[in-house]
Amino acid sequence: MSGWWDYLEERTRREVDADVLRDRRLSALRSVWKALRPLGLGLWEAERVVHARYEALGDRVQRTPPDPLDLPALASRAEALPGRVAAVEALWDGDTVHDWFVLLVAVLDAPEGEAHLATVLHRSDGPPPGPAAAEAGQALADHLGVPFHFASPDTPDDEAPRWREIRRLTEGP
Repeated sequence: MSGWWDYLEERTRREVDADVLRDRRLSALRSVWKALRPLGLGLWEAERVVHARYEALGDRVQRTPPDPLDLPALASRAEALPGRVAAVEALWDGDTVHDWFVLLVAVLDAPEGEAHLATVLHRSDGPPPGPAAAEAGQALADHLGVPFHFASPDTPDDEAPRWREIRRLTEGP
């Protein structure tokens, strides 16, 4: 671990470890960065400090379970939404903590919008997020009798065309 940990006050160290033990990575990162930014710590170095705490605390970390991707769980979420599901869509997103991941969303009509169904993270003990999201999303779409859209299932692309964009282009003005 870098020497940055030594610069944290004891109270901040306890807060960071408590967040790490509850698998609240972003909260831990915010605490480290806020405390050490005046000393020149960058976000990347703050991530390394938090990652080192995850490694140091090891099996004591209560890992957040992944969102369920089984059909009954996804169907239940979709059925509880306030609008009619017009399509199921998978889209890439990413951040500095989780790298690339896939969001499964229900595209809604009346009212128009979208609702989050699941986040598919890359986990060392599971399949890559693209194929896992594609399989779960297609199964849900088939169950609901709606289209499934995943513009870039094999390659992370957070600028890939969305279902509504493609639909509007094919329908015309």
